[in-house]
Amino acid sequence: MFRWFESLIDIFREAPDQVPPKTVVRFYVYYLRQVWKIFAVALVLGLLVAFVEVALFDFLGRIVDMAGKTPAKDFFRVHGGSLAWMALVTLVLRPLFIFLHDLLVNQTLTPGFTNMMRWQHHRYVLKQSLGFFQNDFAGRIAQRILQTGASLRTSAVQVVDAIWYVTVYAGTAIYLFARADVWLAIPLVVWIAFYVAMLRFFVPRVKERSWRASEARSKLMGRIVDGYSNVLTLKLFAHTHREEGYAKEALDELTGKIQRSSRMVTSMDASITTLNGFLIATTTGLALWLWVRGAVSVGEVALAVGLVIRINNMSGWIMWVVNGIFEDVGTVQDGITTIAQERTVVDRADAVPLHVTHGGIRFERVSFHYGKQGGVIEGLDLDIRPGEKIGLVGPSGAGKSTTVNVLLRLYDLESGHILIDGQDIARVEQESLRSQIGVVTQDTSLLHRSIHDNILYGRPDATEAQVREAVRKARADEFIPNLNDGEGRTGYDAHVGERGVKLSGGQRQRIAIARVLLKDAPILVLDEATSALDSEAEAAIQESLETLMEGKTVIAIAHRLSTIARMDRLIVMEQGKVVETGTHAQLVESGGLYARLWAHQTGGFVGVE
Repeated sequence: MFRWFESLIDIFREAPDQVPPKTVVRFYVYYLRQVWKIFAVALVLGLLVAFVEVALFDFLGRIVDMAGKTPAKDFFRVHGGSLAWMALVTLVLRPLFIFLHDLLVNQTLTPGFTNMMRWQHHRYVLKQSLGFFQNDFAGRIAQRILQTGASLRTSAVQVVDAIWYVTVYAGTAIYLFARADVWLAIPLVVWIAFYVAMLRFFVPRVKERSWRASEARSKLMGRIVDGYSNVLTLKLFAHTHREEGYAKEALDELTGKIQRSSRMVTSMDASITTLNGFLIATTTGLALWLWVRGAVSVGEVALAVGLVIRINNMSGWIMWVVNGIFEDVGTVQDGITTIAQERTVVDRADAVPLHVTHGGIRFERVSFHYGKQGGVIEGLDLDIRPGEKIGLVGPSGAGKSTTVNVLLRLYDLESGHILIDGQDIARVEQESLRSQIGVVTQDTSLLHRSIHDNILYGRPDATEAQVREAVRKARADEFIPNLNDGEGRTGYDAHVGERGVKLSGGQRQRIAIARVLLKDAPILVLDEATSALDSEAEAAIQESLETLMEGKTVIAIAHRLSTIARMDRLIVMEQGKVVETGTHAQLVESGGLYARLWAHQTGGFVGVE
C-alpha cells in the first residue's frame, strides 16, 4: 500500500524545458498543475476530516441533551442507533479519512512532489550559461534548488488544510449557533470579522519580513560554502579571522531580519490571543444567559462552549500555520530569483547537430565585450585551416581565452559569426558543438568522484582498454596505482576530493589530458595545458601531446612561448585584435610584438630548433 501511494508521482516525469514563472502565484500554479489530481483528492479528504471534527462537537451536545431527557435505564435502548452511528464516525470514518489524507501528504506529496520540483529546477539551472554560475555562490544556488521545492509543497498543503478548517469550523459553528438561537452566533461573527482584519494587517508584513530573512539565510549559506570551497587559500593567507568576520556579518544580518520577522509574529500572537479571550467569554456568557432564559438547552451550551474553545485552539494553530506558510512563501520567493532566470545562451528552435568533417574554423568580424561597451574582442577576423595547429599569443587581457570561450559558445557573440566547416555555431546545438572540441584548461578541476569516473567523463561509452591506453599516453599510469582516499579506495577507484584537491597540479593536469585523449574530438583547445607541470613532466608528456594533436585542428594558448613555438602558425593578439601572424621564425625576424615578448622571456639567448 505504501509503495502504491509513493509511486503516484513520477519524480523524473517529462516536463517542458522552459523558464518557470517569475511571480509567486503563477510559480505555485505552474507546479501544482502537474499534480492537481492528487492535490484535489487530498483537498477533499481535508474537507471531510474538518466536517467530521465539527460533527464530533455536535454529537457532544446531542449526548448531553439525550442524557438529560432519557432515563438512564432506557438510554442505550432508545438512543442505540445514534450512538452506533457516532461510534462508526469516531472509530472508522475519522481514522480512515485522516489516514488517507496522511498517506497522500506523507507518502505521495512530501517525497514525490518535492523531489519532482527539485529535479526540474536542477535540470533547468544546469543548462544556464557560464556567466550565471560565475555571478552567484554555488552554495546559495544549491540551497535555493533544494529548499524551494520543499517550501512550496509545505505551504500549499498547509494553505488547503487551513482554509478548510477555518471555513468549515467557522461556517458550521455559525449555522449550529444560529440553529440554537440567532443571538448565540453574533460573538462568532464579530470575532471572524476582527480575525480576518488582523490577518489582512499582519500577513503581508510577515510575508515581506520572511522573504528578507530567507534572502539573508541564502547569503549566509553562500559565504560559508565559499569559505569551505577555498579553504586552502584561506589557510595560505592566514585569514581565518577574516573569514570569521565575513560570515559573522552575514549571520548578524540574518539574526536581525529574523528578529524583525519574529516581532511581527509575537504581535500577531498577542492580538489574536486577546481576540480569542473575547470570543470565549462572550459566547460562554451569552450561552448561559440564553439557557437561564430557557432559549437554549444544556447540550447547546456544551456545544457552544466546546466549539469556541476548539476555535480558540484552532485560531492559534492557524496563526502558526500562516506564519509557516509565509515563511515558506518567502523562501519560494527567494528561490524564484535564482530558478526563474532566463537562460542567456540557448539553442534555437531549429538548431541542428554540428557535423565536423574537416575541422576548419573561421571567425568573421567577431565582437564580444562581456556586456560592456568595449575592450575585449573587436572585429576579430581569423581563418584556421582544417588540421592546422595555431598558437594564440599576446599579453594578458589580449582576448586569447575569450576567443576560446566564444568558440565553445560559453557566451553568445555580440556581433559577427564563428563557422566550423561552414556551419554557424549559433545555429547548432550547444551539446553537439562542445562534443566536437576537446579542451585542456589551465585551471583543471576534477569532479569529486573516482579517477576512473573522471577519465571516463571524456567518453562514457569507452572500453576499459581505451581508458588504460589514454592513461598510458598521458603518463598518468605512473602515479594512479599509488593513489588512495580516506575511505580505503585505491588506484582508479580512489576519489580525488572536491575539484581534485587531493592531487597535485601536475597530476590533475595529466588526468585532464587523459580525459581529452579519450574524447578524441576533431578540434583541440590547449589553454595553458602544461602550465602546472615542471619541465621534466612537460617533456615526458610532450610526445603524448604530439600524438593527441595528430590529424586535429589545434588552438593552443600559452604564456611560455617555447611551448607553442613549433606550431604551424602563431596568431599574435593585442586588445582583442590580430596584430601579427606567421611562424615563430618569421615573427622573431619581423621584430614586432611577438619578438619583444620572445626576447623578454628568453633574454635573447634561447632559440628553437
